[in-house]
This record gives sequence, C-alpha cells and structure tokens, in this order.
Amino acid sequence: MATKTIEVQNAVRKSSSNRATRSIKRPAETRPPRLAKAKASTLTDSPLALQQELDTVQREHAKLQQAIYEAAQIQRRLCAPREMVWGDFEIAGESFAVRHLTGDFFKVIQLDSTLGLVLGDIAGKGLTAGIWQTHMMDLVQRSARTHPHPADAVAAVNRELCQDLGEPPITALFFARLEPDRNELVYCNAGLPAPLIFRGNKSVESLEEGGPMLGALEEATYGSGRVRLNPGDMLLAYSDGLTECRNHQDDEFEMQRLSAAAKCVSGASANQVLFSTLAAVLDFAGSCTPADDLTLLVVRRCETDTRGTAKDSNDFSMTRPRIDRVDRSRQVTN
Repeated sequence: MATKTIEVQNAVRKSSSNRATRSIKRPAETRPPRLAKAKASTLTDSPLALQQELDTVQREHAKLQQAIYEAAQIQRRLCAPREMVWGDFEIAGESFAVRHLTGDFFKVIQLDSTLGLVLGDIAGKGLTAGIWQTHMMDLVQRSARTHPHPADAVAAVNRELCQDLGEPPITALFFARLEPDRNELVYCNAGLPAPLIFRGNKSVESLEEGGPMLGALEEATYGSGRVRLNPGDMLLAYSDGLTECRNHQDDEFEMQRLSAAAKCVSGASANQVLFSTLAAVLDFAGSCTPADDLTLLVVRRCETDTRGTAKDSNDFSMTRPRIDRVDRSRQVTN
C-alpha cells in the first residue's frame, strides 16, 4: 500500500513537472516571433511616417516664409517715396530689417504747401514691432494732417497711444515740416538720436528739441525747434541701429563715425549720401550682422535752384553693388 502511494505521488510530481515545463516553453516558442514581427513593422513604418511629417512641416514653413515676405514688401511700399525732388530739396530714405519685418519706418507726406518728414523706431524688432508699424504710421499721418504744429501732432499721437491701448508700443519719433517759402524746418524729436544738420561751412548741428518717447507717459509735453536750411545744407535723421551697429571687436559705430561718413560725401546728391553712409556702417560691421534695424532719411537743399517738379521713384540711381551688400546682410540674419 505504501509502495502504491509513493508511486502515485511520483506520478503526480512528474505530471506537474511536465505541465510546468510546457507552460514555461510556450511563451518562449510563441511570443518572441510576434514581438519580432511588431518591431519589424514599427521600424518599417517609422521612416515613412517621419518623412511625411517632415514634408508637412516644410510646406507650412514655406507658406509662412512667403507670407512674411509679402508683408515685408507691403512695408517697403508704405515707406515712400524712397527718392523725391521737391523744389530746391532732394530727399532720400531707406530702411532695412534684420528680422524680415522692421519696426523702423519713414514717410514723406505732402501737407498742403509744406512737406511732412517722419522717421520712427518702434521698440523691439521682427514680427512684434513690424505688426505695430502700420498702426503707428496711420496715427502719425492723421495727426500731421490735423495739427499744423509738429509738437502738437506728436503730442496727439502720444495721447492716442496711451488712451486706446493697454500696452502701447514704445516708439521714438522724429516729425518735421519743411516750409519751402522760408526754407525752414520746424521739428519735434521724441526720443530718437538727435538728427544732424550738416552745414555748407562744414559745421554740424543736432536737433534735440522735443520730448520723451511715445507711449510711455500720457501727459508728456513736447516742444519744437526751428532751423533754416541754406543752399548746400543737409539733414540726416536716423534710427539708433546705425550708431549702435557693432563690429567684431564689439565697438559701436557711434556719432563721430556717422558724421565723418556723411562729411566724406559732402556736396553729393541725397541718395548718394544715403547709400554711402549705409555702406560705411556695413563696412565697419564687417562680418558682424547688424543687431537692429537700419533706417536713414536724408534731406538736402541743392546749392542751385532746381525749380523742378516733384518726382517719385521706388528705386535709387545709386550703384547696385551697395544695395546688394545691404541685402546680403539681411539674408545672413534671416
């Protein structure tokens, strides 16, 4: 009896051992092929899915780039005219963005018998500043047509900015009226680096009358200055991107170099002065891309009475290499 009991126990142990062995072997025999198949499928599908996603991103990026390019072209058309002859005066202006769109702007406006001259610099750069540009130009033009005195026009722009917007864009602005009967410039400078008057006798004057930057203080007050432009005299208004442009040694271009660059082309036409000065800034920067937008407006009273009619042009007659040089600088940043 005892012997049978032992035999039964041994048989049970053997049977349990066989079942355990089979239960252990089954996963080893059936599961690995399924896992291998799943991994192979993942590896096969993953490159295709990634390529499809990459193509989608590239298409969206191209659309965005095209939209920004078109917006930049609209900005260029709004800043106009880029070259103009008005009675005894030659006027030339240009603005270059370092990030596609620019917060800088300039404008020449016919205001009855006078000519309005505008140069502005919205704080920041790129899309954020560029979005505000059109709004700021509209405010300035409306105020210029409503208020005949430059200081009143600038104060009106500041009030509207502070009242209508929760966080108005801080903007530096130079606004002037050119009066041909007296050959005088009545101006208000709100926070821009002081524009310069280069006299025919080689002296230089700075236009500092005005007030604080726009959008900071609603009750800010502004004053104005008046200066006469004699034959051969020239006005340079500019954004701080010119004087603060740095070279590889981290030196700034500064006011002294700007004055020297303008004096080197004394007696040249307004557009020659414009591009020669911009070229001097970029030559100083060398391989360093400008960190801020560059905007320059040149107004020159001719030494002889041209008595010409006003003419507008979107292109300058200056040599093309200098224009290409500036464009390449923009493309490096872009």
